[in-house]
Amino acid sequence: MRADNPSPLTLDGTNTWLAAGWVVDPGPADPVHLDAILAAGPIEGIVLTHSHADHSEGAPALAERAGGVPVVLPEGDGPAGPFEAIATPGHAADHVCLLLGRVCFSGDTVLGAGSVFISPGEGSLGAYLDSLRRLRAFELDAICPGHGPVVWDPAAKLDEYIAHRLEREQRLVAALGQGLRDADELLDSAWADAPGHLRAAAMLTMQAHLQKLAEERRLPADLFLSALGVPEQDGPIAG
Repeated sequence: MRADNPSPLTLDGTNTWLAAGWVVDPGPADPVHLDAILAAGPIEGIVLTHSHADHSEGAPALAERAGGVPVVLPEGDGPAGPFEAIATPGHAADHVCLLLGRVCFSGDTVLGAGSVFISPGEGSLGAYLDSLRRLRAFELDAICPGHGPVVWDPAAKLDEYIAHRLEREQRLVAALGQGLRDADELLDSAWADAPGHLRAAAMLTMQAHLQKLAEERRLPADLFLSALGVPEQDGPIAG
């Protein structure tokens, strides 16, 4: 079931899944959407992939309307109702993916179309890449994402996601190597294909890439993250 909350970041809306009697990500607190979930079948519990409002806001009202069923936000690996939770931080620190047999409910770790938004500070690009590689080790038949259509070739999708992030990183490193230091110039070089309505999101994603490079001590010595709008704690990091 898809919530009616389309946007550049939610695509055509948040996907809610009903599997083994449990609801995965009830979405926003939209009465029409909650009605559709309740009509889909009996509900034994609700499980969240992460706490962002477009996935979790409707959980309290749905739980009450379903007769006081439990709401679970797993804290890392372990059982969660009929699912096995796999910690996948990156998009959000509390993010998990949920496995049911060979099907993965991926929340915002993998989307059915486009790439995942990683915000500096709240998110971590390094952790996100580790999470993608962790999912790649599972033999999956399908990925049911938080936004967009079902992914029927999980291995290819995960390989594509990892390669895409590393390609962006290579473009950014090349732009820094050319001496670019202005945020807009770096964005124009490494994210030249970003459409105008996604430029602000691309800027934040670039900042997340810069944070990763800083953590790995791969930034030029004359680059100050704060000058690019990225919080830094220890000043410039020598490359």
